[in-house]
Amino acid sequence: MAETTTAAGPPRHDAKITTALRRFAISISVLNIFGYTVLGFEQPWLWPFIALATGYAVELALELISARQEGRAPRFAGNGAKGVIEFLYPAHITSLAVNMLTYVNDQLWVMIFAVTVAVGAKWVLRAPVRGRMRHYMNPSNFGITIVLLLFPWASIAPPYHFTEHVGTFWDWVIPLIILVAGSMLNGMLTGRLWLIMAWLVAFALQAVVRGVLLDVSIPSGLSMMTGVAFILFTNYMVTDPGTSPSKPAAQMAFGAGVAVVYGALMGMSIPYGIFFATAIVCLIRGGFLWALHFVDKNRALVLAEQRKAEPTAPVEESTVEPVRNGAPKHSAVART
Repeated sequence: MAETTTAAGPPRHDAKITTALRRFAISISVLNIFGYTVLGFEQPWLWPFIALATGYAVELALELISARQEGRAPRFAGNGAKGVIEFLYPAHITSLAVNMLTYVNDQLWVMIFAVTVAVGAKWVLRAPVRGRMRHYMNPSNFGITIVLLLFPWASIAPPYHFTEHVGTFWDWVIPLIILVAGSMLNGMLTGRLWLIMAWLVAFALQAVVRGVLLDVSIPSGLSMMTGVAFILFTNYMVTDPGTSPSKPAAQMAFGAGVAVVYGALMGMSIPYGIFFATAIVCLIRGGFLWALHFVDKNRALVLAEQRKAEPTAPVEESTVEPVRNGAPKHSAVART
């Protein structure tokens, strides 16, 4: 009897991205440990563990469903515990980030909902990229955005909780450590320094433009760039390698686009603009990727129709000069 085998699924990430995700996961885990023990995180101590359990469960369940539907092995199978751990890096990062950056009072179910939406969106909001379906909404940012839109009483975590219980000296050292670590990660592994530079320059410019046009405080707009929350966002959220472009020009457009949309939202007095701006730009990029897909597909159909419509050249027999033994030599000549 012939055995039926299930084809193995493609690897989720290449080795370089896996290394980056591992270091991101370690960084955010260390930050949470210090956050709850030293810095002053406001959420209950148990919540990050609940967030992780939720994220892991949703990610594994959706992968099993997807693998069954596509007739392949789950991507976490076949490499033992290491395969499972590497598969769960994105869910680990997303779950801790959503819990760390939102404040929903004592409504635990809202945090669970946010993590579920953040992880689940990767399986729903997808676009074709180089022949593969890839998610285009930044998971952590999307989960936070949905909570802020659906629950007006919810808010982002207070920015002061990143340095609430430390002295003046550490107010400077902690942002510096995060800045250096994040810059090294993005420079050596994700390759998103062009995005970071464009984001920072455009953010500073929008603060100046708003100050000139709307008569708001320019130093106040620029001072946001000195906070720990802004540095975390710059190095660990907007640079997400899964939902940001890889080419330098596209990176610059993406980073500057987020800053421009943020400036517009702030000009309209819309709060939480940094999260809404990222979601809007990611959504625009997703629409652009789908538009490219349909244009390429239509172009391929047109070329196929043109090839079908081309007439085939008829062939006729003609006699050429006789060969040495006197017999005529026949060859096929295309009539043009």
